[in-house]
Amino acid sequence: MAQYYCDAAIGDPLHAPYHDQEYGFPIADDNALFARLVLEINQAGLSWATILKKKDNFMLAYENFDIATVAAYDERERARLLNNTGIIRNHLKVNAAIHNAGCLLQIQSEHGSFKEWLDDYHPRELVDWVKLFRRTFKFTGGEIVREFLVSTGYLPDAHRTNCSIYAEIAALDPPWMQTQ
Repeated sequence: MAQYYCDAAIGDPLHAPYHDQEYGFPIADDNALFARLVLEINQAGLSWATILKKKDNFMLAYENFDIATVAAYDERERARLLNNTGIIRNHLKVNAAIHNAGCLLQIQSEHGSFKEWLDDYHPRELVDWVKLFRRTFKFTGGEIVREFLVSTGYLPDAHRTNCSIYAEIAALDPPWMQTQ
């Protein structure tokens, strides 16, 4: 595996758009943060290419990752997801998405937003982030948490410093740069 996503993504028709437009960019919208968390959870044990190929299907299946909508999913909705061949049909991952949406509603109630919750706990070391996520959410192991935080601008190393996208992200002053 490449040390940086840049090494594998630049010039690749599947990975380059994600690398150039999403990976490492700060996200302020709670539904978009939730989407990224769900996609990272679904990537566990699979390639990121698999997730990118199914990303649009995930958006449709999870109704644009509207947190309140997903949190209200019942057994019928769970069964619909588990029968959807366009997404990853793993019951643990589907259950985690629904459960975590409910957790995010509680976080929004207590902190105002998922982003404010992340900001309230930032900065911290990865090991402490992992402990926090494991206490709060389901299916959030170390690699999932790390990739979620790197991909949303809370931890560094999304891009090499000589990658043209690095400068774009730096201009946005992501949370990880605010702690240096």
